[in-house]
Amino acid sequence: MTIYFYKVDEPYGCFSNFSPHRIHLDGKDWATVEHYYQAQKLVDTEDEEIIPVIRAAKTPEEAAFLGRDRARLIRVDWDQVKPQVMYLAVLTKFLTHLDIQAILLSTGDQSIVENSPTDYYWGCGVEKTGQNQLGKILMSVREKIRLNSP
Repeated sequence: MTIYFYKVDEPYGCFSNFSPHRIHLDGKDWATVEHYYQAQKLVDTEDEEIIPVIRAAKTPEEAAFLGRDRARLIRVDWDQVKPQVMYLAVLTKFLTHLDIQAILLSTGDQSIVENSPTDYYWGCGVEKTGQNQLGKILMSVREKIRLNSP
């Protein structure tokens, strides 16, 4: 069986980067994985002064809007580092919040798919032909936690 998730208020919504689960990375608290991820696009760029604004965004939607602003120059290595940035943020989220870690572990060996109709990199896209990189990261995090559990 495959587990599909997308919206925070739907089943398995805690798998979403927009879920209200704080993380602590790089010496700072971030309201959601999405806040952290969007801010990392601007590290070491001329637009990095916007990072505190993204961090302080009231919602993950606002953080995403700020981070996706095409007028900003994102870091030159972004395509190479974004999978590692996402992995670290997602791992931190599930190591920090044991309640959702239990939900992740309860999925056993089932496939996890971000059912985004528009994102063909992180999700599966409307035709279900996308790369599902977020789902793959969640399954990798699940395995890492499982292997490191006593």
